[in-house]
Amino acid sequence: MEFRALGNTSLRVSRVGLGTVKLGRNEGVKYPRAFPLPSDEQVRSLLEGALVMGVRLFDTAPAYGSSEQRLGAFVQAHRDELVLSTKCGESFSDGRSTFDYSAAALRASVEGSLKRLRTEMLDILLIHSNGDDVGILEHSEAVETLLRLKEEGKCRAVGISAKTVEGVEAAAKSLDVVMAPYSLADRSLERALAAAHEKGLGILVIKGLASGHLGAEGPDGVDRALQHVFSRDFVDSLVVGTLSLDHLAAAVDASHRSSPGE
Repeated sequence: MEFRALGNTSLRVSRVGLGTVKLGRNEGVKYPRAFPLPSDEQVRSLLEGALVMGVRLFDTAPAYGSSEQRLGAFVQAHRDELVLSTKCGESFSDGRSTFDYSAAALRASVEGSLKRLRTEMLDILLIHSNGDDVGILEHSEAVETLLRLKEEGKCRAVGISAKTVEGVEAAAKSLDVVMAPYSLADRSLERALAAAHEKGLGILVIKGLASGHLGAEGPDGVDRALQHVFSRDFVDSLVVGTLSLDHLAAAVDASHRSSPGE
């Protein structure tokens, strides 16, 4: 597995990361097919298998249902090997999301994540955006709170899971990392992400297969889509949300065969 520096942070991330929403939530998600939540044994097999493949970046969130809790034992057993990313600002219950970017809510969220993940420090802490990226970054307590949490040693790097060009641009003013959707089907954030990377931000890409919709084209289409993402120099890591070790292996293989800048 290839590793890259995550922007100007001290972190190095595997080119492929594992997104874990499917470990704990199957309501209100945008995947093309419904899926049952995995058993405990399936979760253990997925996480340990990812580790064997060289995946070291694991991404989760409180809004991913029971994902953080189901990751806890694995994180505790392998903490020094992992780059652990979670989020704050969004919670999910009774089939709907709620958002709170007040300092008190963000701090409570982080403390809850630390307990569920069985760790004393997060590697990456991201603001879970409701879509109003600029409003959150410029008119809430989120940025100041995350920077203070970083100073207090609760996390190593802070950022936002952004959804807009303006949000990516605003993040570059004060944060360390941007997570954002980017794929062969949706290149709307490409210039903004490339510019943010040039300024030193780490870039984590999600939805590289458009939440599974690009998989309809079969293995060749999936491979083409994955190689497109990995060929972009601004992509430090592609976070793949899957329950399948075969799908994860396909992403790892594509990362080995793609050269940034193509």
